Amino acid sequence: MSSAQRRDADNSPHIPVLLRPLLEAVSPVSGTWLDGTFGAGGYAQGLLDAGAERVIGVDRDPSVFALAEGWAAAYGDRLVLVEGTFSRLDDHAGRPLDGVVLDLGVSSMQLDQAERGFSFLRDGPLDMRMGTDGISAADVVNNAAEAEIADILYHFGEERAARRIARAIVAARDVAPIVTTGQLAEVISRCLPRPKPGQSHPATRSFQALRIAVNDEFGELVAGLEAAERALKPGGKLAVVTFHSLEDRVVKRFLQARSAGGGGGSRHAPEVVAEAPRFHLVQRRAIAPDAAELEANPRARSAKLRVAIRTDAPAGPVDRTQLGLPAIMEGAR
Repeated sequence: MSSAQRRDADNSPHIPVLLRPLLEAVSPVSGTWLDGTFGAGGYAQGLLDAGAERVIGVDRDPSVFALAEGWAAAYGDRLVLVEGTFSRLDDHAGRPLDGVVLDLGVSSMQLDQAERGFSFLRDGPLDMRMGTDGISAADVVNNAAEAEIADILYHFGEERAARRIARAIVAARDVAPIVTTGQLAEVISRCLPRPKPGQSHPATRSFQALRIAVNDEFGELVAGLEAAERALKPGGKLAVVTFHSLEDRVVKRFLQARSAGGGGGSRHAPEVVAEAPRFHLVQRRAIAPDAAELEANPRARSAKLRVAIRTDAPAGPVDRTQLGLPAIMEGAR
């Protein structure tokens, strides 16, 4: 049974984005790979069916492994599942890797589960945690200072009305705690104009921002890229799928910095000592979904894929100030 047939049999709601171009970009697939965002297992299945001898599936959400029980056994010991974060993927791997795949952000499977609190379209508890520990979105919304909420919305969601929304959230929580996604979406919607046909929901950027803050997604992303550099063998392949411009900017700048040599200097500045590149870019531009994929999966419209190949240069420290991280993270760099 192919992976596509298994997914149909399981009636899985998750369609792995950019899977075909990803497999083409990293071909030939062999050896040991790590899927750092296992989710519904689409990338792991694709890699195994394409020739990977072993895939280590890592996810911070333990519930996803129960969903894989119906098909994972068919791969035997070729598939190993690990609960954890991809920021520690080199520890989870326990061995040098031939490839790493990261599919960032929240999965459609999680969005469709109202009880997870990720979606403003389905009323549920205001949670948004990808795992089971740490603070929830309700904790942030009901306890953070107004200025902190505004900073989160502006820097992680690029929400221009951040101050107005933060002020409305504080006013609403003074009346009663905001504990559901529906309550929060209503507060936000009252702050913004009614969307025109084809425009996104008014709460889209704010929900994205809160999810990023709750799960420390940018901290995880940079640490995960650093861990992949440490874990990959020479010739090992790194493939990263992003879903918004802030994520893609960080991945792009990381790979540019790690694939470039030093600077040549000038009469105004000393020559920079060239460092051997840690990666070679498969192509300079990101890979986007084609028309056929967009028709089959509209959620793929903002996805971008970047692929790079590890060199034999030793891993080294990363200058995080050059990665385009949101300004709110200055203290974490």
